Amino acid sequence: MRSPAPLALSTARTQGAGRAPGGGRPGAARRRAPGGRRLALLLASLAAALLAVLAGAAPASAHAALVDSDPKQGAVLDTAPDRVVLDFSEKIGVSDNAVRVLDPSGERVDTGKLTDLSSGSRARYAVKLHAGLPDGTFTVAYQVVSADSHPVAGAFTFSIGAPSKTSAVVPENEAGGGLVGFLYDVGRYVAYAGFIVLVGGAAFVLGCWPRGTRLRALQRLVVGGWAALTAATLALLLLRGSYTGSGKFSDVFDLGALGDVLQTKPGAALVSRLLLLAVAALFIAVLFGAYARREDPAERRDLGFGLAIGGPVVAIGLASTWALAEHASAGLQTSVAMPVDILHLLAVAAWLGGLTALLVALYRDPAVESAAVDRFSRLAFTSVVVLVGTGIYQSWRQVGTWSALTDTSYGQLLLVKVGLVVVLVAVAFFSRRWTSRLAEGGGAAAVPGKGVPAARKAEPKRTEKAAVREGSGTRGKAPEGGDAADPVRAAQLARQQAAVRVAKEKRTRDADPLRSGLRRSVLIEAGIAVVLLGVTTVLTTTEPGRTEEQVSAAKSASGATSGAAVSVKLPFDTGGENGKGTVQLDIDPGRSGANTVHVYIERPGGAPFDLPEVRLSLTLPEKNLGPIAVRPQHLAAGHWSASGVQIPMAGEWQLGVTVRTSDIDQVTVDKTVRIG
Repeated sequence: MRSPAPLALSTARTQGAGRAPGGGRPGAARRRAPGGRRLALLLASLAAALLAVLAGAAPASAHAALVDSDPKQGAVLDTAPDRVVLDFSEKIGVSDNAVRVLDPSGERVDTGKLTDLSSGSRARYAVKLHAGLPDGTFTVAYQVVSADSHPVAGAFTFSIGAPSKTSAVVPENEAGGGLVGFLYDVGRYVAYAGFIVLVGGAAFVLGCWPRGTRLRALQRLVVGGWAALTAATLALLLLRGSYTGSGKFSDVFDLGALGDVLQTKPGAALVSRLLLLAVAALFIAVLFGAYARREDPAERRDLGFGLAIGGPVVAIGLASTWALAEHASAGLQTSVAMPVDILHLLAVAAWLGGLTALLVALYRDPAVESAAVDRFSRLAFTSVVVLVGTGIYQSWRQVGTWSALTDTSYGQLLLVKVGLVVVLVAVAFFSRRWTSRLAEGGGAAAVPGKGVPAARKAEPKRTEKAAVREGSGTRGKAPEGGDAADPVRAAQLARQQAAVRVAKEKRTRDADPLRSGLRRSVLIEAGIAVVLLGVTTVLTTTEPGRTEEQVSAAKSASGATSGAAVSVKLPFDTGGENGKGTVQLDIDPGRSGANTVHVYIERPGGAPFDLPEVRLSLTLPEKNLGPIAVRPQHLAAGHWSASGVQIPMAGEWQLGVTVRTSDIDQVTVDKTVRIG
């Protein structure tokens, strides 16, 4: 029994009169078909929509979360400690200055050296403090990189003797956020897409449809996948230092930061990927060069055997560059999770990459042999089985509980991904119905009235070799009635006749509503696959549900609350002309650590109100902490935003909003809000 998804892609027995095999078509037939333009337009639109989603998404969530500390958050100590100890949910990259401890005046009081105290599954790190610390409130700010390559930053406070005012300033930009974070996420998406097209497209033409090695459109598809993966890998390597560090775009080309990246596990994985891509380039050159041109069956078989051995080795190596540096390399059962992750990536590439290659073949050379489709059906069915098995294991490993599946961002995204897969299989079921009807029509091609266009019924059957002779093999031969003494003219007429013949065959195929229906359904499958890849990319930058629940449990045990998004709406009147309005301020997630703040200002009638200046401040009177100044950036009419706003601890915070409506008219409105 075969999976409905791969079976839906079958175009067996739908051949009819096809065009000549090979990489191109003569004459006017080389012009891109309207269907090809529609395909490119749809895929480009879907990709643009996904980039818009990434642009509006919150910064990447950390995968290593702070679960405990000594001193604890908000603690008041009688005597000064000699060190600060941080417990994380998983291993982090240890580097100097990753943790900073600031006294009430904002001066550093730590030695800058982070010591690894981890044992077993407990990830614990300490930084020593200088002697003779004064009384007051101290701020601990950290910016580290988790074992699965994602940056994490945060801050909290503790006090010695009694709480006091503090002028300590923590970074406003959250690690992994801003423009650099967005570009890094885009690079990850392009890298995944390039890998899928490269590996899946090559597997399709080598293992399922060897004749496709001569089709120029498939050659461009696979080479395009290689180029996209290579460019994305280089971009990720350059962005990596700023992504995990300052977050500033100006630091992208800092050679010193690049040197530091090369010393890390993610940097080594990216460099290894580039080396493997160099080998993949050689594989592509042989596949679409020597192998495609071989005519001798024995030589072609021997060369194909070598490609069948080397190709999977390169594909496994490329997949391992993700498995060895990201989710699978940290957490539970890493020795099992990494091979499972490699299998998962290869299965995705074989199925979705093969689907993309088949879609291109349907639009550019619809005469796909039934044997080729049967082979792809078997490959796709195997891929689906592997995806189900590896996906169940990965879901258990990253989610852990039913509550995490429904109550965490990771679990909810995972449900969306599962839903998209179900929709993909459902669309594939309808594709299979088109395929069955096409098979019935193809089987009755010689009988009038069985759903085959009349022009196609009247066409005599031609072998593949005959098509080659008629298409490209007539070059240099005079057509019937032509002037044999003028070989140039004869070749030109032969090309024109071949172009007319191919165009006629294409019109015949396009007039078949069954074939058109199949192409549309497969195109929808490819569109869903593009969205599915986008959800998967976002999923890899989201804190796993198991970790999120672990952090919540730790906070509950220590008496801290998880917090909820804070929304405040306040009227204001600066006293000047047009000085009245309303300010709405949203703080998300509304808890200690990094928060995103949005400010919306409206006129009395509800229209957006643009102002010369908007400022925010946060003060915790209970602990004499603050004011923490926040300067949001103007995004659109009446809309300001600030990301990575660090709120050191939970409590009743006094929120102040200063609005200026003219050079001299301004007012500050405030309200006390609970931030958990």
